[in-house]
Amino acid sequence: MHELYKEMYRPQFHFSPKKNWMNDPNGMVFFKGEYHLFFQYHPHGTEWGPMHWGHAISEDLIHWEEMPIALYPDEHGVIFSGCAVVDWNNTTGFFEDEPGLVAVYTNTDQYPDSERSRQRQSLAYSKDQGRSWIKYQGNPVLVDESITDFRDPKVFWHQETKKWVMVLATEQSITLYTSDNLLEWERASEFGATAGSHDGVWECPDLFPLPLDGDETNQKWVMIVSIGDNPQYKEGSRTQYFIGEFDGQTFINNHSDDTILWLDHGRDNYAGVSWSDIPIQDGRRMYIGWMSNWRYANQVPTSVWRSSMTIPRELSLKTVHNKVRLMQQPVRELETIKESVTEHKQKVIMENDVIKQSIPPLCELHLKMDLEEKAHFELTFHHSREENTTISYDSNRELLSLNREESGDSQFSDSFSTIQSAELQTEEGNLELKILLDRASVELFANSGEVTMTSLIFPEELAQEISLASKEGKIVVKHFTITELASIW
Repeated sequence: MHELYKEMYRPQFHFSPKKNWMNDPNGMVFFKGEYHLFFQYHPHGTEWGPMHWGHAISEDLIHWEEMPIALYPDEHGVIFSGCAVVDWNNTTGFFEDEPGLVAVYTNTDQYPDSERSRQRQSLAYSKDQGRSWIKYQGNPVLVDESITDFRDPKVFWHQETKKWVMVLATEQSITLYTSDNLLEWERASEFGATAGSHDGVWECPDLFPLPLDGDETNQKWVMIVSIGDNPQYKEGSRTQYFIGEFDGQTFINNHSDDTILWLDHGRDNYAGVSWSDIPIQDGRRMYIGWMSNWRYANQVPTSVWRSSMTIPRELSLKTVHNKVRLMQQPVRELETIKESVTEHKQKVIMENDVIKQSIPPLCELHLKMDLEEKAHFELTFHHSREENTTISYDSNRELLSLNREESGDSQFSDSFSTIQSAELQTEEGNLELKILLDRASVELFANSGEVTMTSLIFPEELAQEISLASKEGKIVVKHFTITELASIW
């Protein structure tokens, strides 16, 4: 009998279900000291199947307790993606004495006497902090028979207009609806039919404000849109974002329609959305994604369970190189599992050199470097003699890359063995890298999270050593810290 959470490839500081299949994060909400994470879940197998809502709870975003299944399929169909909010003012009439949680989700079945998918929005509510759920008798609450892909509601309270706002994926666009009570919805506007990437069906939207460059008086709105897998494109499923203005009815994109902003340049961060109802005194916008890709999600070589989530991330907007970009950093709560620290304080000047260093198998690496104009380096994780994962930066091309071609098992998919790359411009050659290494994943945050790459790897052995090689030009390593991370199980 296997030992739970110690299986081969099992993540040690990312959330994964005890067993069976998981995909999109759903219903993330904070209430009474608890972070809730619901997720698409198939309780009867390790491949995608009839969807339920799994459920986990945390007090610190890092250590999770898996709870019983929250939502089961019903007479309206299976339970696709959605959100959860706190109904503070009892707009629904579901709660008598104190506020409670309302889940807004997509029910999916088929139109009668047809093979065409039918997707409709429904509600459930909880009076006991998410431990049990009551389906609303009036379900479904939002229907549009003209749209087949009609799913993944994300709802928030818009204080200025005193209304609930829903952003909903509607085939190749996002449709916005408003409501006074979460029960009756009016169509407000549509966004995106000609904007951004349309390489696949649009899914899992989110919409929220963020201060620009930390200035609370200058807020922009960020819309996140995931794009389903299209076999014509090598990347598989991925996620884009838009920056603009929102007045309670309409989202206006600040960029031209042909501008595409990718949330993550790795292959394995999809369908992510943010937590609702984070207290004002906290003030953060925090996000988590599904750490996989529809191109091979059903085939990755894990047993007992399949799939995990990214590390939760804090989002911010920053002006870099005269452009506004979404920045990502691991949540500060990661500090709770940090253990021994190895810090190299002395500057190291490298030119056609190789430095080797032992590392703990679960760790965070933090490097700050000065690169001369033609510098090119490779940072390699050595899992074994044959297996390695390499992060490189080429100043000539201003290109950051993550190569997992030799990182371990990739036989399950022709699409898995790959080099992932992104353009990254430095300020006067300054480059900062933060890297999280788990049992079967690498998460890379470059220059305060201006560029991120999330990538699964399946090495036979845990990495014990890294090497830093200067391939061309001069590199000055100003700061190099290795922090051991503890297992959350």
